[in-house]
Amino acid sequence: MSEKQKVKILVVDDEPDIVEILTYNLKKEGYEVESAEDGIQAVKLAKKFHPDVILLDIMMPNQDGVETCRQIREIPELKSTFIIFLTARSEEYSEVAAFDVGADDYINKPIKPRALMSRIAALFRRESKKEQELAQIKIKDLIVDRTSYTIDKSGKTITLPKKEFELLYFLAKNPNVVFSRDELLQNIWGADVFVLARTVDVHIRKVREKIGEDYITTVKGVGYKFDLN
Repeated sequence: MSEKQKVKILVVDDEPDIVEILTYNLKKEGYEVESAEDGIQAVKLAKKFHPDVILLDIMMPNQDGVETCRQIREIPELKSTFIIFLTARSEEYSEVAAFDVGADDYINKPIKPRALMSRIAALFRRESKKEQELAQIKIKDLIVDRTSYTIDKSGKTITLPKKEFELLYFLAKNPNVVFSRDELLQNIWGADVFVLARTVDVHIRKVREKIGEDYITTVKGVGYKFDLN
């Protein structure tokens, strides 16, 4: 069995034609595919199916994609699932909202199947590189644990959404090094994903709210660093 055949993908969209096209092309590539027509059904199915990737529309009846993503990110066994938003909406606030709740990628409709396959493959390549990194980083009074995506702060466990964790992990493993927003976007979201620089600011703010203000410093006009001082 190939690696692709082991990968499970959940397609969530209320447009039957899109579901049919995506399902056909994904199965053709060897992926195992299930589908849901709205957010409520998607959450229920995701708990049973345990997908590796979720392709998630934003505008859906009953429950939209942003709320669906938020609920899925709260399910411990789906913490490492990749979530790619598929949407006809290109407004900035939609993109910020998508990444704010834990999306890994954001693709505008109409969807080109070959480009989608390339984006899925890129997510797995980046994840493979991350798996080779240290399982834990101990820095100041924090233990940053990649295996559980948790932070231990003076004996208290803090759970972060995937992208917030990866952002903290990256800064913590490069202490006192200043990274621009563009550098953080490339290292956390990848060169294949178009993300607004504002997304970095939103994630930094959320990390600070959870672990405190004393770790990540803003270097005015440049970017951010994990401060050891």
